[in-house]
Amino acid sequence: MRRKARSPLPQRNGLDAARLRLPADGPWATLRDHLVDRLPRVAPERIDALFREGGFVDHSGPLAPDSPFVPHAVLWFHRDLPEEVPVPFEIGIVHQDEDLLVVDKPHFLASIPRGRHILQTALVRLRDELDLPDLVPAHRLDRVTAGLLMFVVRPELRGAYQTLFRDRVVHKEYEAVAPHDPAVELPRTVRSRIVKERGVITAQEVPGAPNSETRIELVEHRDGLGRYRLLPSTGRTHQLRLHLAGLGLPILGDDFYPMLTEKPLDDFTRPLQLLAKALSFTDPVTGRPRRFESRLTLGAWDDYETWSGGRHDPRPTPSASHP
Repeated sequence: MRRKARSPLPQRNGLDAARLRLPADGPWATLRDHLVDRLPRVAPERIDALFREGGFVDHSGPLAPDSPFVPHAVLWFHRDLPEEVPVPFEIGIVHQDEDLLVVDKPHFLASIPRGRHILQTALVRLRDELDLPDLVPAHRLDRVTAGLLMFVVRPELRGAYQTLFRDRVVHKEYEAVAPHDPAVELPRTVRSRIVKERGVITAQEVPGAPNSETRIELVEHRDGLGRYRLLPSTGRTHQLRLHLAGLGLPILGDDFYPMLTEKPLDDFTRPLQLLAKALSFTDPVTGRPRRFESRLTLGAWDDYETWSGGRHDPRPTPSASHP
């Protein structure tokens, strides 16, 4: 397999330049004509400004707006960044060696650049803070989930470690804080069919053959709250949140299940009480067993009154998905 050509533009703030490959044919006489047509989210005035700044380049250097359209040509440019609210939490380093970087991702920080979250992501921040421009993720965590996130330091090892997660041979352990209901028999294994439609923010459980499985254990309980160990065998979108909510035990701080509620991006209160606690696997490079454990804890279990802002009733109310 032929490898993609390396970008002639350096990273900016830990972010790679965008790569654009021109189509095989089209009605465009010039490169500018093509970009104005094919980059509808970028105003023509901004495209012209980027040309003046030398912002569109190939391996020969900056490109001019009247450069001819060349089928299959490849060019690079840095996209303008959206305005982002800084996530005011540090990323904790759990383990670092020449192959792997394992961190404790805080709540509210996205794993990788996507949509409205670009610079305020674990990948971009770590590339910049640790001067590791080739860092790549081995897997992902939801933005609102805290805990262990693993990155590959050397690009040539990316496939070996990502395959572990793809093939589900990584043992994952999560912790969650949710209401305690003695009528719910635990431990148990929950299986269901989960679907996520494109463009819809939430997933849902539907009739049909199961495609998700989670073992749920109650570790301890007090004052109407339970601390749960969650052992997923699959990795469907929002699987753990759906499975607990389906038992009538929605995770504290969940703004999606069982009821979707709006939360501003600059609201860092009451984080989802879900923590990626442990990862273990046989290292595909060394053949040795590896196990990493998070150093984080869940605030609602440590100090519920402070976490909840003084509210004392952990039971879900009819009008909200959290206490």
